[in-house]
Amino acid sequence: MDREQFRAAAHSAIDDIINYFDTVPERRVLPAVDPGYLRPLIPENPPTEAESWAQIQEDVDSKIKPGLTHWQSPNFMAYYPANVTYPSILGEMYSAAFTAPAFNWLCSPACTELETIVMDWVARALGLPECFLSTSKNLGGGVIQNSASDAIATMMVAARERRVREMVLAEGHKEGTTEYEERKMDLQPRLVAIASDQTHSSAAKGALIAGTRFRSVMTGLEHNMEMTASRLRKVLEKCDRDGLTPYHLTMTFGTTNTCSVDRFAEIKAVLQEKPAWQRIWVHVDAAYAGASLVADEWQYIAKDFAEGVDSFNMNMHKWLLVNFDASVLFVRNRLDLTNALDINPTYMRNPYSDMGTVIDYRNWSISLGRRFRALKIWFVMRSYGLNGMKAHIRKTIELGNVFAELVRGRSDLFEIVTKPAFGLTVFRIKNPQASRESSAAICPKDEVADGITKKVYELINSRGEIFITSTVIDGVYVIRVVSANPMAEEKYVRNAFNIIVRTTDEVLQQK
Repeated sequence: MDREQFRAAAHSAIDDIINYFDTVPERRVLPAVDPGYLRPLIPENPPTEAESWAQIQEDVDSKIKPGLTHWQSPNFMAYYPANVTYPSILGEMYSAAFTAPAFNWLCSPACTELETIVMDWVARALGLPECFLSTSKNLGGGVIQNSASDAIATMMVAARERRVREMVLAEGHKEGTTEYEERKMDLQPRLVAIASDQTHSSAAKGALIAGTRFRSVMTGLEHNMEMTASRLRKVLEKCDRDGLTPYHLTMTFGTTNTCSVDRFAEIKAVLQEKPAWQRIWVHVDAAYAGASLVADEWQYIAKDFAEGVDSFNMNMHKWLLVNFDASVLFVRNRLDLTNALDINPTYMRNPYSDMGTVIDYRNWSISLGRRFRALKIWFVMRSYGLNGMKAHIRKTIELGNVFAELVRGRSDLFEIVTKPAFGLTVFRIKNPQASRESSAAICPKDEVADGITKKVYELINSRGEIFITSTVIDGVYVIRVVSANPMAEEKYVRNAFNIIVRTTDEVLQQK
C-alpha cells in the first residue's frame, strides 16, 4: 500500500467508522451468531498475492461486524461501559504512525514526557492529593497501564518486594548475599494479599501472579456490600494467628457487582492498630467509579487518599471518553516500583538513564515495551475540556437516577437490592407470592424471585434489543443496568425499562 492508496483507504475507513457510529443505535446489541461462526468464512491459509483494500473492507462489513457486540450502542447497558470518542480514535492513529516501543526515555522522549505531563493533568482533574503528582517531594507519579488487572498485579509485585525486603533487612541480612536471597524465599510463601469478596477477580489473580496467598473479607447486604473495619480486622487477626503476613490490601471505589464503596476512613484506622498492619500496601481500585472524581461534587472522596494509601487506579477507557487501553495508575513513591522492577541490561543503558535524570516507564510496569497512549488522553482532555468531561459524568449519573426512579415506581414488580450508585441500578423481580406488606430493608433470599429474575434476564438478552448483565450478591440473584457511554440518552433508558417491564409481565403470566 503506497501513500496514495493509504490516503484513499483511510478516507474510506473513516467514512465507514462514522457510518458505524451513526447506525449503531439501530443495530441488535448482541450478535446473532454461534461459537465458531467465523472460521468457515475465513480461508484456511493466508493469501499468496496482495488483496485490495476494497476486498478487505468488504470482509469487515460481511464477516466482522455481524459478530460484534456493540459496546457503543446506547442500548448496551451491561457490565460497565467501554467508551470511545473521535478524539481518542485520532490519538490511536497518531500512536500507530509514530510507533515506538517507548521502554525508556531515549526511545522517544516525547512519549515519556507527555505521559508524565498528562498523568499529572489527570491527577489534578480527579482532585487526587499532591502526593500522587510527579512533582511531589515524596516522588509520586502516574503511569498508564493496560488495565486495572495489570495495575493490581504490578502493585502486588511491588508490595511483595517492599514487605519482604523490610523483613529480611530487619533480621540483619545484607542485600546481594545468598543468605538474603534464601531468607527472602523462606518468607514469601507466608505473605497474603487481602480484598473483599466484592473486589474484582483481578485481585485474586494478582496474588496468583505474585506467588502469594489470598484472603477475602466477607461483605453483606446489611452493609450494602461494602468492606467494613470490623470484618477486615477479623481477617487480619486470623492471618496473625495462622502465622501469615498481610502485605497488600485492595480497597474498592465502585465494586463490579454493585458499585459499592469500601469504608476507606475506618479501614485505614484499623491498619494503624498494629505496627505490622501499618506496613500493608493499600491500593484503591477505582476502575469504573473513579472517573466520577472529575466532577467537583465527588472529589471529597479523594481526600481520604492523602494518607495511608500507596496507589490509586482508574480506567479512563471505561467511563471517561478514552478508548481501551488507558488505565491510569498513581503511586505515592515511585521507588517502590523501580526497586521491584528495575532490570538494567547493558544493551538498554544510555547516559540519560544512567544519570537518573529521566523516567524510564519500563521500570513502572511488568511489560517492557509500551504504546504512546498518552496521546489519546491528551487529545480527549483538550477536545472536551474539564467542563465537557464533567458534563458527561453528570449526565450519565442522572440517567442512572432516572432508571432507579422508574424501578422504584413499579414496586409491585421490582425491588432495588443495593443503593444505586454512579449510574448503576441493581434490582430483582419480586416473588408475586411473597407478602406485599414486607418492608424489610434487606432483600431476603427467595428462590422463586431468583428464578423469575434469571428467566427475565435471559429472555431479554436472547432477543438482543438491549444488553444487560446479572450477578449474585449475598445469595440474591439480581439484574444490573448501567447506561454510561457517550451515546446514552434518557429515551434509551426509558425504552430499556419498558422492555424489562413487558418481559417481566410475560414471564409472570407464564408462571
